[in-house]
Amino acid sequence: MKEISSLLGYRESVRVVDATLRDGGLVNAFRFTDDFVRELYRTNIAAGVDCMEVGYKASRQLFNEKDFGKWKFCKDDDIYAVLGGNEEKKIKLAAMADVGRCDFREDIRPRSDSPLDVIRVACYVNQIAAAVEMIEDAKQKGYEVTCNIMAISTAQEGDVRVALDMLGRSPVDAIYIVDSFGSLYPEQIARVVAVYKEYADRYGKQLGIHAHNNQQLAFANTIEAVGDGVDWLDATYSGMGRGAGNCFMENLLGFLRNPKYKLYPVLQFVERYMVPLRAEGLRWGYDVQYLITGLLNQHPRTAIAFTADGRTDYSAYYNEMTAQE
Repeated sequence: MKEISSLLGYRESVRVVDATLRDGGLVNAFRFTDDFVRELYRTNIAAGVDCMEVGYKASRQLFNEKDFGKWKFCKDDDIYAVLGGNEEKKIKLAAMADVGRCDFREDIRPRSDSPLDVIRVACYVNQIAAAVEMIEDAKQKGYEVTCNIMAISTAQEGDVRVALDMLGRSPVDAIYIVDSFGSLYPEQIARVVAVYKEYADRYGKQLGIHAHNNQQLAFANTIEAVGDGVDWLDATYSGMGRGAGNCFMENLLGFLRNPKYKLYPVLQFVERYMVPLRAEGLRWGYDVQYLITGLLNQHPRTAIAFTADGRTDYSAYYNEMTAQE
C-alpha cells in the first residue's frame, strides 16, 4: 500500500508570494538593509518563489520619508539601485497600494518604465469603488493587479457579495481573502472561499489568501484555501509581519511538495538573516495578546501596544478588551 504522502500532488496554477518586506516592514518601519533585501531577492529566486512584494507605494504627502525606510515608498529608482535592472528578471516584483494612502496616478509609472510587475491594491469592503479606479489605472499601465479586501472577518456577507461583483466586472486579475485580524478558522475559510469562488468562476478571476497568525492558524488557513482552489498564496520568512505575523514561508514551501520550490535556500536565509533580526530585539509572531485580539475579531493595535510596553498581564488585558465589547 502506498504511503498517503506519495499520493499528494500539486497544482501548476499555484503562485507563492513573498510578503516579508511589506508585512515584515510593519515591524521595523521598513528599515531593512540593502544587503538583506538583495539576499532575500536571491533566496526567493533560488527557492522558486513566484513573486516578491517589495513594500508599499505609500504617499509621500501623507507619510514623512524620514520616519520610514525606503520600502515604505518603493520608488522605482530605489528598487533598481538595490536589485538591479539590467539582468534577465527571474521573479516578479510587486508593491502594495492602499486606497486613500497612495498617489497612484503619479507614483505608479507605466510597467514598461518600472521594475514592478504586479500592483496589489488594498482596501476595505466599503472602499471598493475607489479600489476599482486604482485597478483600472494599474491595468491601463500594463500591470498584473490584485485586490486585497482587508478585515474580511468584520464584513457582512451581503456587502462582500456586492464588492465581489464590482471586482468581477473590473479588470483585476486576482481577488484576495485577507484575514487581517487572524480571527478565522479553517472551516470559516472554506465558507469564505466558496463565496469568493462563486464570483471568481463567474468572471474568470483567480483567488488569493493573506493570513495572519493570531490564533496560530495562518498556515492551516492557507492550506485550507489552497485545497479549496485558491492559487495566490502569501507567506513571509519566519512568519515576519505585523503583530502575530503571517503564514511561514518555511511551512508553505514544505507543504506544497511542488518540485519547483526549494526549501533549503529558505532555511539558509532564515538562519543567516531572520535569526539575527530577532536577536536585535525585533518582535513579531504569536503571543497571548494577539490570541486575544484574534478571538475577539479586533484589530491588533492594542496588542501591539501591549507588546511594546513589555506587559505580561494577559488576564488584565483580556478584561480590558472584553470590557469594550
